[in-house]
This record gives sequence, structure tokens and C-alpha cells, in this order.
Amino acid sequence: MTRPCYQRILIKLSGEALMGDQGFGISPRMLKYVAEEVLAVHRLGVQVAIVVGGGNIFRGIAASSYDMDRASADHMGMLATVINSLALQDALAHSGVTTRVQTAINMHEVAEPYILRRAVRHLEKGRVVIFAAGTGNPYFTTDTAAVLRAQEIHAQLLLKATKVDGLYDRDPMIDPQATIFRRIRYMDVIEKQLRVMDMTAISLAMDNGLPLAIFNLKTPGNILRVVCGEAVGTLVEKDASPAAGVARDREPERP
Repeated sequence: MTRPCYQRILIKLSGEALMGDQGFGISPRMLKYVAEEVLAVHRLGVQVAIVVGGGNIFRGIAASSYDMDRASADHMGMLATVINSLALQDALAHSGVTTRVQTAINMHEVAEPYILRRAVRHLEKGRVVIFAAGTGNPYFTTDTAAVLRAQEIHAQLLLKATKVDGLYDRDPMIDPQATIFRRIRYMDVIEKQLRVMDMTAISLAMDNGLPLAIFNLKTPGNILRVVCGEAVGTLVEKDASPAAGVARDREPERP
């Protein structure tokens, strides 16, 4: 029987991940796929929390570049994450997984307010908890919200689901010679300015020693493989081995 290496995890999904092959919005097929991937981990008894972005509906940073007030744009982006969270909750419910959505902005008719002790209690009862509306504050990304929530619930691992196979030294979509890092320190990510998360999120994870797994969401079973300790994608840690902190694979996987 497959055995998980972690008891409690938090999965960070981008809003774009829910688009599937569409150019905008939410793909029902992708929702079902994500729900099945989460279900596979949930069946092992792993406590699962999720943070979803809103980029498939509205991106605050992009809107602010068109002279929209940044605070207003970010609040609109937070509401987009609530839409995605409710859609994912419904998909998980159809898969038989009891799920709760908690929002950082109070909207009692739609979801629970974010209350840490209640969230932990849900996890202990085997419910999946989706944290929506980011941190509830403008100027903070959902990546930062994911790290913050992971720390608050004492998650043992933060999983960042992406559209590539891990963290590369260059954009593999542009440069086919890009090299993948299998293990790397947070400090190296900062020094090399690798764009895996914004600097606030990376610094917060590093300061608290939260390990980060980066992997391709579109490969079926990857979430389960990561949780069971298989070498999938990239593992970012505060202190990675070897001593140099970086392990490279000269035959990178292709997205």
C-alpha cells in the first residue's frame, strides 16, 4: 500500500490551471481532473488544504497597469479567487470529498470566514479546506497567502502545481536548453532571481523553513507521487543537500 510522507499539506493552484485549454474562465473537465487528483491523496488520510489563484478571471496586478487603483484591482482579484474556490468545492463534493471554503473577506452567505482553529478542526475531521480571497489585503499575492496559510495550519509541505515539470534556470518554454533543479535552497532561488513565487512569499517560506515542491499539475498522479516522497519536479528547502545547495539534471523533463 502506498504510504504518504506527510500528514498535512497545502496545495497552491493558479487560477490559470483551472482554465484547461480555454483562454478564459473555468474548464469543467479541468475541475473534475483536479478533484480526482486531490481525492487520490485524501484517500490516504492526508489532511489537504488548498489555495486557488484568480488569474483565469481577473488579475489585480495586470489591471493596475491600466491605471486602475491597485487596492481596488486586488480586491477584485480576491473575489475571483472566491469564484474559483466555490467551483472547486463543488467539483470535490461531486467526487465525494467533504469540503469547506473559508474566505479572508467576510461573506457569510457564500462561505465561512477564515478562522484558524475552525480550519484546523475541519482538517482533523478529514475535510478539505479551501482558503479563498488571499490574505484579505491588497498588495499581497495568492502565493504569499498560500505560504501564510501553510504556516498557520502547520502544513508540512507546500505544493505548487504548475504547467512545467519543476524549477528551471531559464524559461523552458522559451529556451529548450533550460536546466531543471531537482533540489535547491531558498537562498539560491532569491540570489538567482528564479521566478517561482514573489519575493515576499519566498522569504516567508525560507524564514519559517517551509519546504516547497514544484511540479507539473497536468501529469496525472503527480500530487500523489510528491506526497509519497517520490522525486518529482523540484524541492525547494531552507537547507538542501548537497552542500552547494543545487542539484541539476542535465536531461530536463519537457512540459
